[in-house]
Amino acid sequence: MQRMTFRLPSELHASIPPEQRGSGRGDVRMMVLYENGSVDHKDFKDIVNYFQKGDVLILNNSRTLPAELEGTTNNEKVRFRLSRRLNESEWEVLYSKGHADVGQTIQISNELTALVIKTDGPFVHLSFSRYGVELFNELYRNGQPIRYEYIQYPWELDYYQTVYGTVPGSVEMTSAGRAISWELIFALKAMGVKVGYVTLHTGLSDLLQEDWSPDPSNHFESYHIPEETARMLNEAKREGRRVIAVGTTVVRAIETAFDRDIKAGGGLTNLYINSSSKLNVINGLLTGFHEPEASHLDMLTAFVSESILRNAYNDAVERMYLWHEFGDVNLILKDSKR
Repeated sequence: MQRMTFRLPSELHASIPPEQRGSGRGDVRMMVLYENGSVDHKDFKDIVNYFQKGDVLILNNSRTLPAELEGTTNNEKVRFRLSRRLNESEWEVLYSKGHADVGQTIQISNELTALVIKTDGPFVHLSFSRYGVELFNELYRNGQPIRYEYIQYPWELDYYQTVYGTVPGSVEMTSAGRAISWELIFALKAMGVKVGYVTLHTGLSDLLQEDWSPDPSNHFESYHIPEETARMLNEAKREGRRVIAVGTTVVRAIETAFDRDIKAGGGLTNLYINSSSKLNVINGLLTGFHEPEASHLDMLTAFVSESILRNAYNDAVERMYLWHEFGDVNLILKDSKR
């Protein structure tokens, strides 16, 4: 599969949260990209000017877990990253340092162990000694947020949360909404914008192995759409009003749930969206800037052509936009300037 590539200079990898750069969460830049290829370069605070009464904004309320844990087995250190929850006590994980064989137990703390029950390609299935809420409590006590190589300082978990995230489950931050404040949400509501929530728990985006390129259709994530959100979306679709998603996760959840209308409920989605996909519900997307060859770029080509996206990304590089969860944002709209 040929994916979009471009040169991304190392200095554009945002390694410091805006709050630690002497700014606020929302003090980032915003590139606004339209389906026809026109581009605006703005500050994120200007986003209110791109909404109008009746628009629907959908946020992902999944909360980030401290998904990297360390333990010992046979006196050897083992470090692993949670990838996907399988049930109340079992997770699919990926080793980031060392390994344990099937049948071995990893001692994480005095209260938490994990039994290796299966291997599946680069992944390992672990059965933890706690389950449900008790397991989540132990994860928060013993884990650390996943930090990729461009992060040089161990920023605390709070930096990897959105202000509106309430449902623990994501192993990486749903970072598209990091700049959004409650003040912005209230301001949009005062304008007549409808705001709703879905839950999609993100899995790992980096499998730490350059020679492992799984098919995107094998990437399963759990999602849930509340009745209130489904009703809001169905009304907007019937009335021809715009739906703006905050994050590729929201697009994935909502388009999965569409079958003539939006169905409340949830399950697992392996929906892979690319240039050949028809978007049935979503008209716009607020997202971060994605790395060269990232599968997220494929989804963006469902909103704008690859040539337009490539030109915009090259422009963003020239203008020194910042990448990743602590970086700048991109608003993509499937309609012309208003």
